[in-house]
Amino acid sequence: MTYFTIGKLSRALGIRPDTIRYYERNGLLPPPARSSAGYRTYGDADLERVRFIRKGQQLGFTLREIGSLLDLRASDTATTADVLAITESKINEATTRIDDLTRIKTALSALSAQCSIDIPIADCPILAHLASIPREGAPGHGNPPAAGAVKAPS
Repeated sequence: MTYFTIGKLSRALGIRPDTIRYYERNGLLPPPARSSAGYRTYGDADLERVRFIRKGQQLGFTLREIGSLLDLRASDTATTADVLAITESKINEATTRIDDLTRIKTALSALSAQCSIDIPIADCPILAHLASIPREGAPGHGNPPAAGAVKAPS
């Protein structure tokens, strides 16, 4: 078994020591053993666990969700259905975010298409839209307008 100090572990993972301490404080990483001099010591299992956490973050899981996945992984009674439920929830969140970003892109594209580079700044439809007071229920009330919902100033 390999033993790491916090510095060696952080270098092996490409993260800062503060990140490892953060995971410890939040219960994602168990309290480390201590050397006779009081230094934290970590093993291969800790290295693998932090890799698991980092990969989970890369997939968009929150630290709370990663904690749940770690608990399921260690459980004798958990099933893959439990893991799948968390994953499907994350897929639904990603789909919602993609839909929101698509709507924003469409709105920005519509605004951009109405803006000519040779008009005075005071006539810029993008700035006019940002400064407008939205009507209740109208496109742009709390959300960017749908495509075609923004009209060029007369």
